[in-house]
Amino acid sequence: EQPRLRADALRNRERIIAAARETMVEFGAEVPLDEIARRAGVGNATLYRHFADRLELIHHVTLSVMSRTAVCAESALAEEPDAFRALTRFVHAAVEERIGALCPLLSESIDPAHPDLLAARERLEAAVEAVMAAARDSGQLRTDIAVGDLMVALTQLTRPLPGGGCLDFDKFVHRHLQLFLDGLLAPARSELPGTAATLGDLRRRR
Repeated sequence: EQPRLRADALRNRERIIAAARETMVEFGAEVPLDEIARRAGVGNATLYRHFADRLELIHHVTLSVMSRTAVCAESALAEEPDAFRALTRFVHAAVEERIGALCPLLSESIDPAHPDLLAARERLEAAVEAVMAAARDSGQLRTDIAVGDLMVALTQLTRPLPGGGCLDFDKFVHRHLQLFLDGLLAPARSELPGTAATLGDLRRRR
C-alpha cells in the first residue's frame, strides 16, 4: 500500500498528470519529461519523485483519463432528469478527455492486464452502460447500438486530422458529436449493417 500523500504533494502529482495528458496530445507520447515538468510548474526532481519513468507516468495518465471519463458518465446519470440528456451531456464532456488523440499514443506503452487498469476499465464500462441503458429504457435511444459503438464514435471524432492541417479542428468536434447523437435517437431512421459492438468486441478485433 502506497503512503498517503500530503495535500501539496497530491496537488503536484495531479498537475503533472494533467500536464502530461495535455502535452502528449500536443506533441506525442515521447514529449520530453522536462517539458511536462515545465508545463506542470514543478521541477524535474518533483516529477521523478512521483513517477520513476515515462512508462509509469503514461500508466497514470491512462488511469486518470479512464477515471475522469467514468465520472462524466456517473455524474450525468445522477444529475440529469432526462435520460437522453444525460447521454448527451456525457458524450460532450467525455470528448474533452481527448480519448481519440490519446488512445493510439498510449496503447503500446501500457499493460492492459494491470489490476488497476482492469478495475478502471470495468468502472468505465459499467458507467457508460448505465447511461446508455437509461436512455434505451426511456425509449429515446435506438436499440441496435451498444457501448462499443458509442466509444468508437467518441474516439474517431476526437482523433486529430492527419498532418495537423486543420488548426481549428477542435471547434468542429462538438458540432459533429451532436449530429452523431441525433442519429442515436429512436425511432431509428435506417437499419445498421452488422451487429452492435461491445468493448469486448473491440478488444478482440484489436
